[in-house]
Amino acid sequence: MSFRLAVCAEMLYGELPLTERVKRIHGQGFEVELWDTRGRDIAALAATGARFSSMSGYFGGSLTDPRSAEEVLASAEKLIPVALELGVERMVVHPAELGEGGHAVRPVHRSTGEMWLTGRSTLERLGALGEKHGVTFALENLNTILDHPGIPLARAKDTLALVSAVNHPNVRMMLDLYHAQIGEGNLIQLVRTALPWVGEIQVADVPGRCEPGTGEINYRGVADALLKAGYAGVVGLEAKAAGGDDLESGDAALAAFRAAFES
Repeated sequence: MSFRLAVCAEMLYGELPLTERVKRIHGQGFEVELWDTRGRDIAALAATGARFSSMSGYFGGSLTDPRSAEEVLASAEKLIPVALELGVERMVVHPAELGEGGHAVRPVHRSTGEMWLTGRSTLERLGALGEKHGVTFALENLNTILDHPGIPLARAKDTLALVSAVNHPNVRMMLDLYHAQIGEGNLIQLVRTALPWVGEIQVADVPGRCEPGTGEINYRGVADALLKAGYAGVVGLEAKAAGGDDLESGDAALAAFRAAFES
């Protein structure tokens, strides 16, 4: 048993245009994660032959805010043709709208029952939309301590509670272990608990958000726990290269990632 390894093209090889980054990642045998696909040359990305594991699944609104949840659904529907053209499996959503630098567009520092119920309802509707078009929406956990202050219901335990409450095959969790380590820790128990609801796992080391082996997380131990639990899905590197944006540093980051997650 082995994992499918993917790499976020937005965070590595910054000296290259996006399509060239995708080609380089694909050429080394990895799948590819994308962020916002608006304004991208979708035909050129598709022509690379890469397998795309995930992309951003909305571009407006907050799924936990009844005043703007409809924006999430409307923007998701507009992005579905792009996902289908690229063969993307998971469209990633967040508990609230992210603005410049990943901060909340409308910061909230206390979650309410209304937010939780609105989030569940919006995810249920996204699940129906995903079932109709053959895609899965994945709710990503975030940390509010460092990268995403003001995002409600962002912790892994909250996103897991929402996804499991919806209980729809087209709604899964994007379990980001970088964010979980900063906000919660106890990663091995977390992956064991969340695994039935996980669509994809993202990794980066802490601190720094660079490749495995540059920080405090024992990713080899996490990989062993995932294998023992029977996970054979996607593990995505959403991280910067510790050495910088140049090609050599990017290649070294991918080698470290592969070493941590290939047995």
